[in-house]
Amino acid sequence: MKDLNKQLIRFIASCPSMFHTADSIGKMLSENGFVRLEEGKRWRFTDGKYYVKRNNSSIIAFEIPKELKSYHYQICASHGDSPTYKVKAVGELQGPAEYLRLDVEGYGGMLDATWFDKPLSVAGRVLVREDGKIVSRLLYIDKDILIIPSLCIHMNREANNGFSYNKAADLCPLFSNGELKKGDFDKMIAKELKVKEDQIVSKDLFLVNRQEGKVWGYKKEFLSAPKLDDLQAAFASLMGFLEAENKGCINVYACFDNEEVGSGTKQGAMSTFLKDVLVRINELLCKGNDDLRTALAKSFLVSFDNAHAVHPNHPEKSDSVNQCFMNKGLVIKENAAQRYTTDAFSRAVFLEVCKKAGVPTQVFANRSDMAGGGTLGNISNIQVSLHAVDIGIAQLAMHSSFETAGSKDTEYAAFAMKQYYSSLIEIRDSDSISVK
Repeated sequence: MKDLNKQLIRFIASCPSMFHTADSIGKMLSENGFVRLEEGKRWRFTDGKYYVKRNNSSIIAFEIPKELKSYHYQICASHGDSPTYKVKAVGELQGPAEYLRLDVEGYGGMLDATWFDKPLSVAGRVLVREDGKIVSRLLYIDKDILIIPSLCIHMNREANNGFSYNKAADLCPLFSNGELKKGDFDKMIAKELKVKEDQIVSKDLFLVNRQEGKVWGYKKEFLSAPKLDDLQAAFASLMGFLEAENKGCINVYACFDNEEVGSGTKQGAMSTFLKDVLVRINELLCKGNDDLRTALAKSFLVSFDNAHAVHPNHPEKSDSVNQCFMNKGLVIKENAAQRYTTDAFSRAVFLEVCKKAGVPTQVFANRSDMAGGGTLGNISNIQVSLHAVDIGIAQLAMHSSFETAGSKDTEYAAFAMKQYYSSLIEIRDSDSISVK
């Protein structure tokens, strides 16, 4: 696993939207011998390596070994979406004067201030009419075409005194100063896709921060890039999944869409996507409903979403002892209100995996007087109940348009996930654990 951070930066650059993320992961899986299945067709197999997409924005891959020593699933789930702004169906705003702007709304809980005065573009999917059908096409305009200009300090004397941004007024990206007119946004899309404008039916397009990811610092300690939450986890777990030597269970890799807006979509972690895949695998292995229930009782889920490192300027925002730092290893996250899935049992399982991998671990819990966010582990457990642990990579500025993590931690995460997928984890109810 050489130059993982360079690979991660290239991966992030290939994932300007959640649709591109699923596409990039699918290509990497195909290059490693995985065969794509379609949900709308019958599946026929007894072993092998496969993957399936839903909505072209969520993806699940799995490997069934020729010799199934223990019928259970070892799953890791991350997410491929990040906070940004979505272009509305009628996307152009005319004026004042000859200005042409885009009408956008927030997707997820972003840090608004980090989106100003940066080169931006748009990416996503466009539905177009082709040969009597409507087909989905990926779009990424790989150019600096937008910017959200700050209001200068001379016109907003309160800008440095806790000013609150209005998304409808302050965060509309500038598209043109007169060279482009109403209707030119769709004309640009048509030109980029090499179709006629009247072939465009609909679109899901999002703003993209085009800053290039960097490893930086005098000692190269830091990694900064857009979308580290959660593409760093999606990438590291994929590397571990592809490098692992399967010991005789069914390994599953999942990357869901829409975690940043609650996961309550047909392709989110709350959907039946994971359950549907596991049920279909069970049926193709000629096993019954009770076999699946038995397998799930012995299965394990790693919910992998990044964690909050202690902030250098605001250490008081972290718990006094349950805190984590960049470059100090993987973070196991816990919450008494069960916003995270971790309990003593699942913590023990993952600590054993990391011990075998030689990967250091840390702990994270929110300050007891501060509410924290949740993630997809407990949400996915609504449909498929499993022993599960929540882990992450320590980072700063989560939900900024340009986030920062430690340069060592991508490798720590990939090594841990390779060990996880290479292990045979045997669970007997909640009484005993064996990690072989």
